[in-house]
Amino acid sequence: MPWDPELYHKFKEARFAPFEDLFALIKVREGLTVVDLGCGTGELSRRLADRLPESTVLGLDSSATMLEKAGQQRSLNLDFALGSIESATGQWDLVFSHAAIHWVEDHHALVPRLFSLVRPGGQLAVQLPSNHNHPAHLAIIETAREEPFRTALQGWYRPSPVLEVDTYAELLYRSGGQEITVLEKVYPALMPDAAAVAEWTSGTTLVPYFERLPTELHEPFLDRYKEKLRRLWPTEPVYYTFRRILFTACKSA
Repeated sequence: MPWDPELYHKFKEARFAPFEDLFALIKVREGLTVVDLGCGTGELSRRLADRLPESTVLGLDSSATMLEKAGQQRSLNLDFALGSIESATGQWDLVFSHAAIHWVEDHHALVPRLFSLVRPGGQLAVQLPSNHNHPAHLAIIETAREEPFRTALQGWYRPSPVLEVDTYAELLYRSGGQEITVLEKVYPALMPDAAAVAEWTSGTTLVPYFERLPTELHEPFLDRYKEKLRRLWPTEPVYYTFRRILFTACKSA
């Protein structure tokens, strides 16, 4: 099951809200070279290109489906390329990533590598979900461990690679980061019912499970998952809390 831009965008405003908080931490100046790692459908790359004067932005994503949508955003100061976060190269004034690096393993190695892409005098700015211990997310792993899904997945489930906030601060410091900011914030969304929570996660967290499950088990998995969510939230509406980590660090000139 490939990434579905339309399903991802169904909750676009709630997903994009942390962008404003992350952007507020960026040192805005003219003529920046910017890479947006895990750019998805490109809307936030477009916002960066519009708000950073005389700057150029390259959006990088590993999903051809997402990049097909992102291509509609291309302009003189904004381009897109196919590639993974782990394979990013070059030197940039701003290395930016919004809700993407939680798909990459081993953040102890990843964060120093991302900081190595920052040019002297530049900045790293990252936002990532840290909601892996939320009951709605734990219910996905619980479902994956039940039959027939456990057998179909060969016992696979995806543990989150996301670290504690203080660990990100320490990694940035050890990498030579200066003016380090690391914070965690809850971004709540009011959902009409438990089924809407399932729809939210179907566009993100459930994607790797559906990629591994045979098509005939997609619907049964989703039905089982929805049952668990209805037990968690038997009344409507659902106040769905979503934790995110934001961090930035600058490199000395």
